[in-house]
Amino acid sequence: MRTDQGQPIRLEDYQPADFLIHHVDMTVQLFDGRVEIDSVLEMERRPGRGTAALLELEGDELELASLALDGSPLSTDRYNATPDRLSVEGLPASGRFRLAIGTRLAPEDNTKLMGLYRSSGIWCTQCEAEGFRRITYFLDRPDVLATYRVRLEADRSQAPVLLSNGNPAEAGDLPDGRHFAVWDDPFPKPSYLFALVAGDLDVLSDSFRTLSGRDVALAIYTEKGQAGRAAYAMDALKRSMRWDETRFGREYDLDVFSVVAISDFNMGAMENKGLNIFNHKYVLLDPDAATDGDYAGVETVIAHEYFHNWTGNRITCRNWFQLCLKEGLTVYRDQEFSADERSRAVKRITTTRNLKAHQFPEDQGPLQHPVRPEQYREINNFYTSTVYDKGAEVVRMLETILGRDGFRAGMDLYFERHDGDAATIEDFLRCFEDATGKDLAQFALWYHQAGTPTLTVEDDFDPARGRLTLTLRQSLQPGAARTGTEPMYLPVRFGLVGHNGGDLEARPTGTAEVVDDVIHLREREATLVFEGLSARPYLSILRDFSAPVTLRMDERREDRLALARLDPAPFNRWRALSDLLGETLRDGARAMQAGRPAAFGPDVASIIAATAADEALDPALRAEAIALPSETEIARLIERDVDPDAVHAARTALLGQIGTHDADLFADLRERLSDAGAFSPDAASAGRRALRNVALGYLSAAEGRPDVAARQFETADNMTDRFAALAVLCQQFPGQPETEAALAAFYTRHRHDPLVIDKWFAIQAVSPHAGTLDRVAALAGHADFTLRNPNRARSLVGSFAAGNPVAFNRADGEGYRWVADRLLAIDKLNPQLAARLATSFRSWQSLELARREQAKNILKTLAESNGISVDLRDIVDRSRS
Repeated sequence: MRTDQGQPIRLEDYQPADFLIHHVDMTVQLFDGRVEIDSVLEMERRPGRGTAALLELEGDELELASLALDGSPLSTDRYNATPDRLSVEGLPASGRFRLAIGTRLAPEDNTKLMGLYRSSGIWCTQCEAEGFRRITYFLDRPDVLATYRVRLEADRSQAPVLLSNGNPAEAGDLPDGRHFAVWDDPFPKPSYLFALVAGDLDVLSDSFRTLSGRDVALAIYTEKGQAGRAAYAMDALKRSMRWDETRFGREYDLDVFSVVAISDFNMGAMENKGLNIFNHKYVLLDPDAATDGDYAGVETVIAHEYFHNWTGNRITCRNWFQLCLKEGLTVYRDQEFSADERSRAVKRITTTRNLKAHQFPEDQGPLQHPVRPEQYREINNFYTSTVYDKGAEVVRMLETILGRDGFRAGMDLYFERHDGDAATIEDFLRCFEDATGKDLAQFALWYHQAGTPTLTVEDDFDPARGRLTLTLRQSLQPGAARTGTEPMYLPVRFGLVGHNGGDLEARPTGTAEVVDDVIHLREREATLVFEGLSARPYLSILRDFSAPVTLRMDERREDRLALARLDPAPFNRWRALSDLLGETLRDGARAMQAGRPAAFGPDVASIIAATAADEALDPALRAEAIALPSETEIARLIERDVDPDAVHAARTALLGQIGTHDADLFADLRERLSDAGAFSPDAASAGRRALRNVALGYLSAAEGRPDVAARQFETADNMTDRFAALAVLCQQFPGQPETEAALAAFYTRHRHDPLVIDKWFAIQAVSPHAGTLDRVAALAGHADFTLRNPNRARSLVGSFAAGNPVAFNRADGEGYRWVADRLLAIDKLNPQLAARLATSFRSWQSLELARREQAKNILKTLAESNGISVDLRDIVDRSRS
């Protein structure tokens, strides 16, 4: 395990590699306890680099077995090999040469799950970001692209399935019960996209005919007995392939496309060329084991990894500083796919909730960094919400600014100009400038400046003149990243809503450009004037969350209530109600923290009732609109000196008040929205279940009795309803007999399904009560718990730390101490996982003083721990800053 301090890698220091690798021939021989790898690299010096440079190849815990140049073994005075580096001198001054490298690995001992490892008898790779160097010495960087031909050999009884990137080329038998398969990938790719899988796997097969008439063989491989649960994933794959053809003109380019689902995987999934490897939680589904959220998650992740074929694989990143060029862009693409497949408004709401819950706190805390970082110590720690989710928002703004046609023209040029290239953000933006004539120099600040801008909107209506004056101001506070505070380019979508609903026709004059319904705010301040209004309209601002900003507006309560009823933009109806609920809860939490009771006006419950009962809105939208903000969202609104106990108390009180006020309505909704037939994962059915289960939460809180949820748990015929009932029991009635009985029944029913047992651990870990720590500590000793499996570790440790503000942030600091001990244990096995779990400390500086001091001391203890990995140290050191 690397335990050095980690030298900063800086964008400004980037230089192309001194050598090129054109082609790689690999032979991988798989045996119990060892793997022998022989790689032949067809190379040459980069033209113009001269002859003095040594060849420096990266490694990570490698042992060199052999080394030859153009077929002749090299003497030891020609090279120097360490576990982390191979240096070779005396290479040809010009022309191509072949460097043959032999390495030997022990995949069974690889608990990091990076490089080549073995899980449940299956050999598997994970090479992003820097895992290929754990397989062989290489120029392991994304701007070195090569074609690959890979020969796999294994015992047929152990590994009847042998997979790698590209198209199958050869296969056959070998002596002693072994066999081989050869895979040929004709498209140059960086080493992080290399993949192999070998094992005894089941398969679900299908095919897809492209719009040009080519037939592509599709296969989803699973661990034994699980292929039947991959049907929805296969359907999502075919739908995503068709969508990418029609929306972006991107056709798949190989003869086969394979997905492999395995149980031990650090990430959600990996887009290796032609051979996507998935955490099995994003492939395996059935109604008895998966919720509607699981179905939506599988659909999204399957699409995301497939869309990487063009935005990530065919066009990759010049260096890891450009990570958002593939991840943010592809997140935007998968969001658009889900919006087209389901409800666009609901998708935008859930995306915005996620952004505010995860990326905004990251942007406002010690782990802040720009969408394109300027430096890093450990690249695995920059697979963040800022890169993914804010990166997607930047692409979305680009489409808003340019319009759909202009955006498509820019994307077409990007695909044409950079196919087969390792590109940069500058390359990407230049395509849109060249395609549309738009100057995007100021827009590029979104990639360079960290932090969440604040958009302040003031409105003044003159009834005598029928004039509405809007003043918009933007500001950006300096943060931990210290990257600048220049004005950004904000596209602000808006509407003026009349008192009977519907948008008013009114064109403004002023100091900002307005195109259709978008204000193009480039200055720190701009003023717009609307004339000819017969009455003061309701201002519907920042529609569809057209820019990722914090909105400050002295909006009258009655305006929000009106917009929640009248706004023709569904997203902004939700926003009006969400903002009203958020501010109500913020004020209630502040009152409780000061020792005063929280006072909630009856208008909140009334608008919740009106929204819940509005049959003109689809159930999924109503479910989102009436759901209370999470405790994390409320804490973000408080900003500083947050007391998680007060936040929880305020939210619990409002939940009960609304439930009591609207009990009859919620009971009626639960009755009318009951499923009439067999479970279906379609969006409409999922929306009805979502609304019914939000109603269950309110109704249970109102009556203060667990039997309502307990009855649903007992009678549910699908996991969505069963798990929703269990969540209500664990959240509202911890420790009560009905809750304990339900937990026991849930475990007994699903004890042989690891994915469902992950849910069982997680639901107990997020129960928002101080006593949860004792339960979580006991669960850590459960026979089914292990820190070696990332899903299982995340289900308990991650859920507790990131999803339980009350128990994790206990005033006595015991929650922090327990998590810190687990981080140190995980770090010895899997540093990448430990580092990601450690980000749960990212918001400690916003807490009230006593908790802040406890968290500070724990981080100091972690920082002073001997032998922690560079991965974990990087997060801890930055969190303390």
